[in-house]
Amino acid sequence: MKIKFTLLLFLFSFSIVAQSVTARLIDKSSQKPIPYANIKTGEYAGVISNDEGFFTISSEDDSKSIIISCMGYENKTLTVKDIKALNFVIELQQAINQLDEVFISNKAPNADSIIARVKAKLADNYNIDLQQYHMFKRTTDYVDFKSLEFEIDKASNVKKRQLEGVNNSLTALANQVKNSNMVQFSDFKGKVFSLNKDSIKLEVEKATELLDTKNSFSIDNIQEKMQNIILTYLDTTKTYKLKTGLFKIEDSLALNDEDFKENDKNEYTVSYLNNETKSLLKRAQFYDNAFLSKILDNDLYEYNFEDMGYNNGELTYIISYIPRKGKAKYTGKLYVVDDIYAITRADYGYYKRRRGQKFNLRLLLGVKYIENVSEGTIIFEKDSSSLYHPKYIKRTYGSYFYVSRPLKFIENSSERNKVAFDFTMEGDNRTKEELLITKHNSITFLDFQAEKQVEKIPFIKLSKYQNTIWDSEGVLEPSLEMKAFEGSEK
Repeated sequence: MKIKFTLLLFLFSFSIVAQSVTARLIDKSSQKPIPYANIKTGEYAGVISNDEGFFTISSEDDSKSIIISCMGYENKTLTVKDIKALNFVIELQQAINQLDEVFISNKAPNADSIIARVKAKLADNYNIDLQQYHMFKRTTDYVDFKSLEFEIDKASNVKKRQLEGVNNSLTALANQVKNSNMVQFSDFKGKVFSLNKDSIKLEVEKATELLDTKNSFSIDNIQEKMQNIILTYLDTTKTYKLKTGLFKIEDSLALNDEDFKENDKNEYTVSYLNNETKSLLKRAQFYDNAFLSKILDNDLYEYNFEDMGYNNGELTYIISYIPRKGKAKYTGKLYVVDDIYAITRADYGYYKRRRGQKFNLRLLLGVKYIENVSEGTIIFEKDSSSLYHPKYIKRTYGSYFYVSRPLKFIENSSERNKVAFDFTMEGDNRTKEELLITKHNSITFLDFQAEKQVEKIPFIKLSKYQNTIWDSEGVLEPSLEMKAFEGSEK
């Protein structure tokens, strides 16, 4: 399915839904969208504009002041009433010629000196211990299968007509997978209780999953569907052992096994969501050997002063970085506040042809994997005690994969009839994770102990986007792709 967006869809995106207002930020000169701008609805509350410049806030109070700030642009203060009068499109003026008063010499600031001061001030500027964060997390998964092939090698005690049925079903499955537009959106909103970098508790208030149920595939999911197809053509009164590659699964499989029935509980394991959230939060911390700490290692990276400007009233240096040594992988920019030397934003991505983890066991185990996408943005916000906390964390990662597996069903009987086939798949997958912190406050150790994380939480399964599913404030505005998504139901 190829998604096309029309001008009409754009116009309807600037609409008021229930007690909320959705608007878009654009550059006054270029008319291009402005992503990652900070929209403050309270002293330490607010949202971030998404990749396409959209944001949604509460519209209950038309006279409430909203402050919009973004690096390189003049701050703008307006009300919900003003936004409506502007037809939900807000233009920001680039901050030009505002630095004349700052430059007192022709000598640019020294990038290495700025980075050294950043490292010296880390303990003063950041602390995630004993914090409560009101948060919203969105995960977008994409899978693009380049090829998918099935081949039955051997089928004892299976009639020719049955074998033709198996082949036809497997071919139909392969075509369905290759021709499907596989994208899935998972959202949840709640609170994070942070003890330290290694221990958090999660309280989930609401969760949704937006997907095309008929075209939702993973490597394990495809193997399961193939196994089900094979089982339907075998003797349903018997059970089978499954052998794959060098490994043998001793558990018996049968057509009526619970393992092969759809899971209709629609539940998330909270510990899994906890680990995902903790991993993203760690990406915005500066402990030893942390992701950002490595970028601040001048043995690994070379720094260059790019520019300076005002961001939310603070004079900010823009420092670019590239790998100094082969083991360093990233390039990007760091935004550093003058005087206190706090990083307020970090952008990163693979440098030139650098790659992440990879392994090639194609000949031995029929598996190949190359992590070829890793990029993101981390934005911090200052609190009342002048500490900086994560405001928005975006991470996109992806890989090329190749899997070739031989599968063999062995009947649990004296005849030990067998059905053996191979399947090969090749493609690319990509995942985008976004974490938005809307509010935060300090907690005590007793507060952390008192919080009880549940084991499971239900989620709402959707086949198309519903703009009323979330509260009026405190979430990331969906992309146009997400708004236009329509999947098929079972």
